[in-house]
Amino acid sequence: MNIIIKNARILLRDAVITGSVKITNSFISAISQGSCNVTNAIDFDGDYLMPGFVELHTDNLEQELEPRPGVFWPDPLTSVMAHDAQMVSAGITTVLDAVSLGEYHDGPSRSKILDMSIHALRKTRRTGVLKADHKLHLRCEYSDPKVLEMFTPHIDDDVLMLVSLMDHTPGQRQFTDTDLYRRYYQKNWSDEEFNDIARRLVATQAACAMDNRKAIVDLCRQRNMPIASHDDTTPEHITQAIQERIAISEFPTTREAAELAREAGIRIVMGAPNVVRDGSHSGNVAARDLAEAGLLDILSSDYVPGSLASAAFALHRELDIPLPECVAKISLNPARAIGLSDRGEIRVGQRADMVRVREIEGIPAVLQTWSVGSMSTSEIPTKNAA
Repeated sequence: MNIIIKNARILLRDAVITGSVKITNSFISAISQGSCNVTNAIDFDGDYLMPGFVELHTDNLEQELEPRPGVFWPDPLTSVMAHDAQMVSAGITTVLDAVSLGEYHDGPSRSKILDMSIHALRKTRRTGVLKADHKLHLRCEYSDPKVLEMFTPHIDDDVLMLVSLMDHTPGQRQFTDTDLYRRYYQKNWSDEEFNDIARRLVATQAACAMDNRKAIVDLCRQRNMPIASHDDTTPEHITQAIQERIAISEFPTTREAAELAREAGIRIVMGAPNVVRDGSHSGNVAARDLAEAGLLDILSSDYVPGSLASAAFALHRELDIPLPECVAKISLNPARAIGLSDRGEIRVGQRADMVRVREIEGIPAVLQTWSVGSMSTSEIPTKNAA
């Protein structure tokens, strides 16, 4: 089956050209610059054609499974399909569904969400109804005594692509400021209650975190599994990451940590919502500041699936970073970071994972998404109607 797209502004790895793209049997088979006279081609009328976005870290599935605190949706397959629909509507064609392993204040609900996520994703994949390519990202809270018990049954899952190491203990990393910890979790703790909780969590972390982290790293190394560190803050965190041969630094909280990660060749991931909002909701370093300093490789939609396109265009417009470089942060760079070489750019031989984007009143809007050549949407308003 052949599909031709014409009159598109095509985002290549290092240039934007106006031309056409041919898709044959789910792969890009030809790219041509200039006009195309094929009458039955899909006319983009000057809209952008971008590579499908690759998402390494989204909490969106957990939000679908537990739409309100303590309220679990009774049909996990419906949750997965709703999540999938949000991904493709945002232009995300490959998604690493991030599932947290660690209980914290959630008690047994965290284990329940883990089981629901894994089983629902497996079952839904078998049905063939998912439009995006769903992989797995296990976020390991290594200060939790039960993390290995939760992690080891899934280490050989055939869609596991990334493991990240987190420590959200009060006083650590993202929560060096314990007042920020209190505000973030929005619990109505009295001072006495919070101090008791903090002491307990700090004691637990001291007792098991080091051994758990080493065990997780060893299991990943045995399988050549990419590992990410999370919320790197100090030089010691980067030194530890280097020693563990960690490839990705997710959401470093300080510029110092990002600079040291760059020197070590560790890829730096920041949140697209941080870019769009022009600041971290947790009070940490701004993603735009890191991008301006050349310290940002990958953007993640994190808690807002639709933020990727907006963040890429914001970096282009406001920091004057070339648009292909900005788009690579949501496509090519994340794909290569986890070893996917068949997607992430508009190039002959690549999977036909592509996105149609139109600027509407200065806002980039995802209008169509193709996953291996299959289009998820069809009716597109004309520019006059927009």
